Amino acid sequence: MKFRLIVAIIAAALFLTACSGSTPGKKADPASKKDSAKLVEISPLTGLELPDGRPNRPIMVAKIDNTASANPQYGLNKADLVVEELVEGGLTRLAAFFYTNTPSRIGPVRSARATDIGIATPANAQLIASGGAPKTNKRVKSAGIKFHSEDAGAKGFSSDPNRSRPYNRLMNLEALLKGRTAVDIPGPYFTWTAKKSEQPSADASATPAPQPKKATSASVGFSRSSTTTWGFKDGAWSRTNGIAASGTEFKADTMVVLFSDVGDAGYLDPAGNNVPETIFEGGGRAVVFHGDTVTEGTWEKKNLDSTITMMDEAGEPLTLEPGNVWIELVPKGDGKVSVK
Repeated sequence: MKFRLIVAIIAAALFLTACSGSTPGKKADPASKKDSAKLVEISPLTGLELPDGRPNRPIMVAKIDNTASANPQYGLNKADLVVEELVEGGLTRLAAFFYTNTPSRIGPVRSARATDIGIATPANAQLIASGGAPKTNKRVKSAGIKFHSEDAGAKGFSSDPNRSRPYNRLMNLEALLKGRTAVDIPGPYFTWTAKKSEQPSADASATPAPQPKKATSASVGFSRSSTTTWGFKDGAWSRTNGIAASGTEFKADTMVVLFSDVGDAGYLDPAGNNVPETIFEGGGRAVVFHGDTVTEGTWEKKNLDSTITMMDEAGEPLTLEPGNVWIELVPKGDGKVSVK
């Protein structure tokens, strides 16, 4: 990770330059062929190069159950980015982004939450869920998010014969995306670190960036009843108490903990629990795990559809190395993170 403002600016400029050279379905101008041949599209979700260009489809976000009843979860290893968010009862649910892969089995798919608006809109992503409360459905629609709900007859849903409702809803993303084409994507989800060859020479007079601390395991608490534990192994961070199907656990190049405000969604679930709403805008403490290190900082997201920016403890831009990212969206106050 690099922490200099000039690096962040160059990374953003490179992303925008790459975007401007690839309109879905439109060939590059022959006059600029020589220059454009040197440019490679960058994934907005991972910052990784896309040698064949951006996929001709929209970014999809599937809501996946994350309780014991969801064991095993399907499709997480095919996701580009995953966000874990608080739901009622102190439990959590996953919002898994799919762009470079279109797995035929994702799930178990559950209902949407208002928090998903701030999760999906920065990437102009379309939402996949079994349904949602009337208030949530109305807010998602008002936010301009395309909502593929089983309750509304969306294609691609099927039933897992080995489970009972509501934990048996599966999604075939290939079926849902049939005939759909790319849509505009506002920009990168994070500010990605530029390649070393594209970085400017170091400023000898600049204040040295804080050195990250070593870390090989972590515990992220959402509530008294929900904690996600992590371990660093073979170059990636993975859940050590995850319930993904064997061999399909998500491997995060970077795991980011963002402490966020939590409000009341304004309705009760079927069991009578208040439904929380994580306010995915504003800012707060950020803890970034990459490699065998952990870096403290802060995050900011000016509004629901803004990209995420971060600063280190010295106030310098905190950028992410390109790769797969898992975001832990924990509540301020009740949320905790411990590192070993």
